Amino acid sequence: MTPAEMQFQTEPSTEQKSRRRLVAIVGGGLSGTGVAYHLLKLTGNDAPDIVVFEPRPMLGRGLAYDTADPAHRINVPAAKMSLQPDDVEEFQRWIEANHAVRDDPEAARENGQLFPRRRVFGDYVGSLLKPFLKSGAITHRRATVTAIRRERDGWVILDDKGGLTEADIVAIATSHPPPVAPGRLAAILSSHPRFVADTTKPGSLEVVRPQDRVLVIGNGLTAADVIASLARNGHEGPVVAISRRGLRSRGHAAAPQEPFGDFITDPASSAVALLRKIRLTIRQAAGQGLSWHAVIDQVRSQGHDLWRALPVAERRRIVRHLRSYWDVHRFRIAPQVEAVLDSAIETGRLEVLAASVADAKVEGETIRVTLQPRHARERLERTFDAVIVTTGPAHGGILQTQPWLAELEREGYLVLDPTGLGLACSERSEALGVDGMAIPSLLISGPLARGTFGELMGLPQITEHTVFVAREITDKLQAAASR
Repeated sequence: MTPAEMQFQTEPSTEQKSRRRLVAIVGGGLSGTGVAYHLLKLTGNDAPDIVVFEPRPMLGRGLAYDTADPAHRINVPAAKMSLQPDDVEEFQRWIEANHAVRDDPEAARENGQLFPRRRVFGDYVGSLLKPFLKSGAITHRRATVTAIRRERDGWVILDDKGGLTEADIVAIATSHPPPVAPGRLAAILSSHPRFVADTTKPGSLEVVRPQDRVLVIGNGLTAADVIASLARNGHEGPVVAISRRGLRSRGHAAAPQEPFGDFITDPASSAVALLRKIRLTIRQAAGQGLSWHAVIDQVRSQGHDLWRALPVAERRRIVRHLRSYWDVHRFRIAPQVEAVLDSAIETGRLEVLAASVADAKVEGETIRVTLQPRHARERLERTFDAVIVTTGPAHGGILQTQPWLAELEREGYLVLDPTGLGLACSERSEALGVDGMAIPSLLISGPLARGTFGELMGLPQITEHTVFVAREITDKLQAAASR
């Protein structure tokens, strides 16, 4: 039987009639817990059993909001962050009601916006989930999934605590894959004590000494966080940050602005047409006293419809040629982090280069790196004491990051999205099997679905998508119950 044929049975078995349906969610970050939370809100008294697999002690944090580093801040104003798409100011009210930033005077900006530490948002999500965990409406299975296998009309999930869970529906909401060091760098530096290949690991930056000469590979949000964390830890040595285009993440507008422009009434059908339209709209916005921020915010808010209008070949062209430009304008750094980077550049402590690593070798405790500048033939030779990789998630390698994902691929239930941004799924967020057909009981939640849905990295869009996935699951449960 092909994956496309493996759907709910027309007539549920006696065992299924005698028990509530079970929905398993793999991943307890925002993409997973958001689905659980909204599924309960949508189903009410008819809620299924919900099990969330997450090895961390708390649900709702994930990689983004589990950090204890005080330099790590949300990069969206608190008034625009919420688990409720129809109540975007809930998080801000929660902060005020719980005095959540009373020990953080740097959180408030002069324009009244709040940029608290990222862990605070995790606390907020945890507070919403607490009553459901206490009542048993949500079961937190603190374990790592080791295998997911198809069995009749459902799924069997095995975990590293010896558990076996039978689920009717599975939602994959796992973390981004870790970054990958460019070229042969990982092999060359693997044994060096100050080579940091994955900054998401707790304490990874502690190996960097105060006066070390540091090479940061990458210039996005993770690089900004790393440089801010090093500064807060007392690092005073020189830092060189490189990326292919030498683009660093932009900051926020001086004052809040409403989104500007219209990209869906007459949607672009090619990458070039979209780029031209964005540039034209930015000029029009400037004529009304608005900055580019308002235009990019509109592109983001209309991202799903805009993305759907583009052929797959044009989506791939955007990913290949325009993604880095989009990332630095869309994913803005918090003002506190921006100030650290600006100060480091002004004092000459931070140098941002458009370059790539051509070669590297270890000389004692130092690392000799050959850099190839983007716009020059002559290579640069630099010596560093530490090298930190911040290239962002290696989305193309997601299926190799965990054995159960690789097994689902081998069995034909999962394939990569053709854009290289995650897992292939339908417009209903159902996983697409190797035959290209949707698998109704296997769904993808969060950023791993952005090859189909477009902008799914920012919190507002992730939250909206968790509601969408929860609604899809609700529809499937109701259809099964009516049979």
